[in-house]
Amino acid sequence: MNHYLYKLSRAACIAAVAGMLAGCSGSGKNKDTRPETTKKDTIQIDTALKTRLARFAETPRAKGQFAFYVFDLTADQPVHGVNENLSLPSASCLKLLSGVAGLHLLGSGYHYETSIYVRGSVADDTLHGDATFKGSLDPQLNPADLSRFARALQKRGIRKIDGRLIADLVITEPVKSEAHWYPWDLSFSKYGLLYKGSPRVMRELKLAMRAQGIQVADSQIVRGRLPRGSRLIYKYVRPISMITRRMWKNSSNTQATAMLYTIGHRVNRQGEPTACGVSYLRKFLRQNLGFMAKDLVIHDGCGLCTHNRLSPKVLTAVLRYGYHRKPIYRLLHDQLSLAGTDGTLARMMTHPATRGKIRAKTGTLSHPYGISSLAGYCEGSNGHLLAFAIMDSEMSVLDAHVYQRRLCEALVK
Repeated sequence: MNHYLYKLSRAACIAAVAGMLAGCSGSGKNKDTRPETTKKDTIQIDTALKTRLARFAETPRAKGQFAFYVFDLTADQPVHGVNENLSLPSASCLKLLSGVAGLHLLGSGYHYETSIYVRGSVADDTLHGDATFKGSLDPQLNPADLSRFARALQKRGIRKIDGRLIADLVITEPVKSEAHWYPWDLSFSKYGLLYKGSPRVMRELKLAMRAQGIQVADSQIVRGRLPRGSRLIYKYVRPISMITRRMWKNSSNTQATAMLYTIGHRVNRQGEPTACGVSYLRKFLRQNLGFMAKDLVIHDGCGLCTHNRLSPKVLTAVLRYGYHRKPIYRLLHDQLSLAGTDGTLARMMTHPATRGKIRAKTGTLSHPYGISSLAGYCEGSNGHLLAFAIMDSEMSVLDAHVYQRRLCEALVK
């Protein structure tokens, strides 16, 4: 037995030595044992692109603040930038940060749930007990949707409620203007029902019940919490992807504000949602993206505040962060506006040189004077995927659009 083990051990040693000799012989071209990060470093950026960007940067332009940055995602290397660390008003490009941070926190599979519950028994068309409408932060729920919940009661044979109709709401106050928004920024915004305050929700709930033939008195409709022992009879679900689509493709301020509320409620259910949401975005900027500069400023989630300050490098870092997380990148790829095709870029960059080749988020504020930004993805002429951001302020928005178009032409030439 010992002799057998000796022979086996000796054979194993010979095999190991032979393997080592085989590994040391030859040029080693058949197998690359370098780590993946080292392999990626060997991918070269497009030097012609770098030259075009340098030429673009040197072109005379209108007075004002100007900055841009381009990063090669395929090579994982920067390509070129000018004033890329300069903090400038971001306008609606801030929605990239709030959207990606929200998806990171909540998950790309997150969905809003709005439900109706009952507690008690049904006899002779009457619910002897309570019905509870449990609201969520769904920003797209409108008064017409409440008929779904009334019909759910009706299908259970309920034509009258002799207990309470309880409205269990996440937020009870209507959305308020951020300190630096302009007066019309809120007054012309069409927020979903659940963001208009509890009196409005309760009134619409009453009307929806009566429209379906369910008797309920004004005195029975109260605000409260879901009673124990209640059972779910209907749930309406809306995926978060429907909110990010409107945020990014249509630049909806209401959906972005709702995203901020959702973030704030997730991190602190007892706190004021706007303040908690903004605090999380600042934390995400520091801890997840690694930006500590004090001149980077976040005051809201939609970009209406003129005091928001980001840089092209920050916006590109947000895009890079999303790119490296497939579920988030799928949404960015599908939901950013496509040049000359849809969303806020439908009428921009319609020339064949750029149409359909740029996926980006626009940002525009005409007050104060001239704030415009653009950030997104495109495929370079060498097939590499690029992330880019260009920011302009204190200049005509029309001039800024010209520079954005020229930059994108240089990227895809």
